[in-house]
Amino acid sequence: MTSNVAHLPFPALRDAQIHPPMSESDAQFEANRCLYCADAPCMQACPTHIDIPEFIKKIGSGNLTGAAKTILKSNFLGGTCARVCPVEELCEGACVLNKTERPISIGRLQRHATDHLASKGVQPFEPGEPTQKKVLVVGSGPAGLSAAAHLAQLGHEVEIWERKELAGGLSTYGIITLREPIEVAQHEVEMVKALGVKVHTNTELRDSNHLRELAEQYDAVFIGTGLGGVPQLEIPGGEKIVDGLEFISEFKTNPEFALEPQRVAIIGAGNTAIDAATTARQMGAQATVVYRRTPAEMTAFDAEYEFATNFGIEFQFLANPAEVVTDDKGNVTGLRCTRMKTVEAGADGRAGVQPSGEEDIIIPCDLVLSAIGQVKYDDETGFGLNLERGYFATSDFASSGPLSNVFAGGDAIRTRGDASTVMAVQDGKLAAEQIHQYLEGK
Repeated sequence: MTSNVAHLPFPALRDAQIHPPMSESDAQFEANRCLYCADAPCMQACPTHIDIPEFIKKIGSGNLTGAAKTILKSNFLGGTCARVCPVEELCEGACVLNKTERPISIGRLQRHATDHLASKGVQPFEPGEPTQKKVLVVGSGPAGLSAAAHLAQLGHEVEIWERKELAGGLSTYGIITLREPIEVAQHEVEMVKALGVKVHTNTELRDSNHLRELAEQYDAVFIGTGLGGVPQLEIPGGEKIVDGLEFISEFKTNPEFALEPQRVAIIGAGNTAIDAATTARQMGAQATVVYRRTPAEMTAFDAEYEFATNFGIEFQFLANPAEVVTDDKGNVTGLRCTRMKTVEAGADGRAGVQPSGEEDIIIPCDLVLSAIGQVKYDDETGFGLNLERGYFATSDFASSGPLSNVFAGGDAIRTRGDASTVMAVQDGKLAAEQIHQYLEGK
């Protein structure tokens, strides 16, 4: 079955990918290395539980369309996840071949299949038999798109509200182009639309009163709004610091992006900090990641750290930002940091740090980015829902607040574990099933 789903040529960007696409012969060779394990540990390690041996077997037999459908049945955003999943920590990390040789390149094989389907303009699924139930999905990131796609396949009438100009959430705005061109994210939005889902951009959920009104207008509401921007760092000159996520977003979506930094300091040591530093390097700037702890406490994946060092990104550990240094014209010239030393580990098991007493260092830079986590919800911003440590409190994705038909998923509920695209996709899928059960009165 074909539809008006946009094709995915993006030829100019292919050469700029961290992991280039596979040739047909390479994909065949790699697929034939797979042992097709009966109790496949790779499948168990995948948060969305894609039948990995099955889709690889289909690639090996030349059935790329069937392989892609197997992937997308479990993970509707399989094209994105093929590019951004930490496969070294998940499926490939669990591959039994790690014991004797290199693991199967599962991520690249997944991309090979999903790119094939996209290039053919094939819509893999159809909307279900109409149930006459209306569901509103707030937020069009991975959790929202996944929930909407599965709800539409179950026959429900679905609308998505997205506060920004383009749908796609983090995939559109927050994932660097080296990993995922914007065309990939927009293609997945079009796949959701092809299921009959109406997507309204520049449309925002305002507050608790607005949510109560919507809960009366719709049979169910799913909130997949993620978290807010980076919190402001309360240091002298902190107003000069730029949000790392906004920096990535502007570079990715704004062709008139005006910043031309020469030396960039990035505060934080998570995956977003690595992405912000990578973006700075793409712009031709020197990039230094500044972290007050040691490499052992970094929240970035090991593979990300290795990639960053190979990409020419420098690291300053045990350096706690203390002041953004400016000249007499207000231009940023450096980031002054207090030298730290490690002390006994705290309750969380991570080594503590305290000032070492050594002389402060100044990292020369003309731009400072912050990637120190995201702003969580509070009583004012939480839409009147119950909160747990700044996240929406849920039980089986249903809000524990006063509105029984409101559900949530994705980063907005991630009180424990790693926040990632693939986990948000799984949340959306599971939440859709819970919403369906609720609408069916079960």
